[in-house]
Amino acid sequence: MINKIYKRIHNKYSTLFRFIFFLRYLIVIFLLSAGLFLLSPHLLDLKKKDKPIKNYLSENYALTLNHYENIKYSSLPKPNFEIQNANVGIKQNTITINVTSLIIYPKLNSIYNFKNLEVNEIFLNKNQIQLLDSNFKVLIDYIYDLKNKVTFKNLNIKIKRNKEHLINLKKIHFSNHGYNKNKIKGEIFDKKFKILINDNQNKIKFKLPKTGITADINFDNTKEDKASGVFKLSLLNLKTKFNFNYDEKKLNIYNFYFRSKNLSFNSKSTITYLPFFFSTSIFQIEDINTKLLKSININKILDFRNFIQKLNIKNVISFKSKNFSRNLIDDLNLNINLSYGRLTFSKKVYISEDFLSCNGNINLLKEYPILHFDCSIISNNKKNFLKKFSVKYKEKDQSIELNVIGNINVLNNKINFKKITMNENYKASKEDLNYYKQSFESILFNKDFIGIFDLDNIKDFILEIS
Repeated sequence: MINKIYKRIHNKYSTLFRFIFFLRYLIVIFLLSAGLFLLSPHLLDLKKKDKPIKNYLSENYALTLNHYENIKYSSLPKPNFEIQNANVGIKQNTITINVTSLIIYPKLNSIYNFKNLEVNEIFLNKNQIQLLDSNFKVLIDYIYDLKNKVTFKNLNIKIKRNKEHLINLKKIHFSNHGYNKNKIKGEIFDKKFKILINDNQNKIKFKLPKTGITADINFDNTKEDKASGVFKLSLLNLKTKFNFNYDEKKLNIYNFYFRSKNLSFNSKSTITYLPFFFSTSIFQIEDINTKLLKSININKILDFRNFIQKLNIKNVISFKSKNFSRNLIDDLNLNINLSYGRLTFSKKVYISEDFLSCNGNINLLKEYPILHFDCSIISNNKKNFLKKFSVKYKEKDQSIELNVIGNINVLNNKINFKKITMNENYKASKEDLNYYKQSFESILFNKDFIGIFDLDNIKDFILEIS
């Protein structure tokens, strides 16, 4: 019975079984053929085929292959030609890139047919670019104008201006296709960043993930050498927003507002960077926590002397206290000019009906900068004036006209008084000047230069010399 069933099945399906067993030979033949097709290019001397590759890169990617070390073929994970240690020019060598590995992924029908080379995408890995800041936009435009698929990985960019280093962008990864299209990842100041750009390139979102910093740029107008828009920045409790427009020579910033827990202000600025750097700004302070002054570190600021030497700025800072506030200062106007390391300032302060003014200058490039000052105080009511510093004074309606001239060594915390006069009947003697010097240094300079802004120290000094 079993034999009959076996014969019946064998007779009915024998043709099918024979076809299946025959297929195994076809599969083996197919695999061998495919293997030979994919592996045979390993035997080719690809350096002799570099001319069509160069032409294709030039015509389709605007890349000029200046020189290279070797061209290597790999069949896995998918067929590709790897150009090793190449120097590549962008847009007729306007910008040059040193590429450790430039990988070309050709279509299968182009593995042997170099004359009609067709490519799916190219991949540039471990790249180094040094460029002037004026050419940075050329690089950005090149990347976004490309219609053919390209991916940059481990791209390091060093940006310079007039042979001076500006900034390093490291480990940049970018692709103009697929899931990572219009996403830029990399490092700046050794911090990882992400940039998202929409297809129209008029909205950019910047993130420093581990710092909580996010920034948005919305362009409302972009031309070849001009652009304008709105910039927003958020960092924890800090928020800022401003409008901008810039061209190849200057940047204008307006409607600027800054808000944080300890400081709020509005401002507008003009930054000119060609033919030389120059900046002018107007700051209107709305609120400030004076404890911020204690966080200023003069030594760290002076560590950047090389940078300070290049600055050329003019700033106007003003502050007007709100009604019913507890601020000591009612009105402040401060002008600061910095040029070639020399800072000059003039300050006018109103405390109720009392008026303080101060002019001075300092050369920040010197090893031990000396601040020269000429300050005066005018008050019609000495009692009310001292009351602001919590100092009691019995006599009423006594006026003050005090003038002080001297200099301060901001690093050594030393002061020298050259002249002190009050009203028309007092001029400090040498002994008095020396006494004021010792008292000032022991009380106001008890820690560092910033101690001169501490109200408790000011109170103690006034009580000491009264």
